[in-house]
Amino acid sequence: MHGANPNGDDEQLQKDIDLLVRTFPPRQENLIPLLQAVQAKMGYLSPSAMQTIASHLNMPKGKVFGVATFFRQFRFSPPGKHPIKVCLGTACHLRGGNIILEEWERQLHIREGEVTEDRRFSLDRVACVGCCALAPVVVIGTKDVRGNMSPTAVEGILLQFSLKDSKPESGNSEE
Repeated sequence: MHGANPNGDDEQLQKDIDLLVRTFPPRQENLIPLLQAVQAKMGYLSPSAMQTIASHLNMPKGKVFGVATFFRQFRFSPPGKHPIKVCLGTACHLRGGNIILEEWERQLHIREGEVTEDRRFSLDRVACVGCCALAPVVVIGTKDVRGNMSPTAVEGILLQFSLKDSKPESGNSEE
């Protein structure tokens, strides 16, 4: 697997988080907006990011962690390369959203809130994606909305990923 130097990336990300945190006035009422902003930037809340927030707000790190763990919207490990979000809003729930979530769990061999060992997929539930007429709905990544999901469609989606990953990338050969 190819990738950039993770230490260099981590240092730059920490600098970005430091800058982001400083855009908020150091008031405790900014805790949740700060947690949300950092998660939007990183995809999750790292221990060092929570420490940065705690220091900025002059709060104990334990209190920051306590607030973050209280809300389901926050995650504490990096999402997979392909985040899968299963909608369990009212319409999706009534049309079998729980069954779709269970099928993703079976196919990926992870539970909701976890990431596959190879870090390709993460699985989360969301309250509503605003596509109730297409229920049940799954969002893959940030833009790929799949409506009228069925358990058999899950296997088809994963097969598409396998086929896509097994194809050599065009125009990127080093001959």
